[in-house]
Amino acid sequence: MNTFLLIASTIVGAFMAVTMIFVRKKVAERPASIKKIVLPPLFMSSGALMFLFPVFRISLSQVLEALSVGVVFSVFLILTSRFETRGGEIYLKPSRLFIGVLFGLLAFRVVFKLIIGQTISFGETSGMFFVLAFGMIVSWRIAMLYKYLRIQKSLETTKAPL
Repeated sequence: MNTFLLIASTIVGAFMAVTMIFVRKKVAERPASIKKIVLPPLFMSSGALMFLFPVFRISLSQVLEALSVGVVFSVFLILTSRFETRGGEIYLKPSRLFIGVLFGLLAFRVVFKLIIGQTISFGETSGMFFVLAFGMIVSWRIAMLYKYLRIQKSLETTKAPL
């Protein structure tokens, strides 16, 4: 059963990574906005409802470990997320490196699951990976928001009459 769960969760993770690539490509075609930056982590936060079920609950030390790893991994996403201005609008600039980062994170996730899956239950592992992903996405989106607001401010100052 444990092998099945590992394989199934890996397939789901791969599907999500491929989906993210297409979503990211689509997003780059339209101007960015504060709403588009802030909403994904808010929507993802509903996943925390999993912790209502005892099987997914993790200790405070596991939360801190997963959160720390997520914040460290967010650095790769932050470095591959850039904005550009076109026609007075701010767009997320597509990055080929982002695709590599997504698949690298997926590979790390599989290896990490194989290692910690030996000592931690599947439910706890799922809880830890949710916290890791949430920490990664929140810190990435905060950095994106900072970059976006900085560019937006510079656009407003260049448009302002003298």
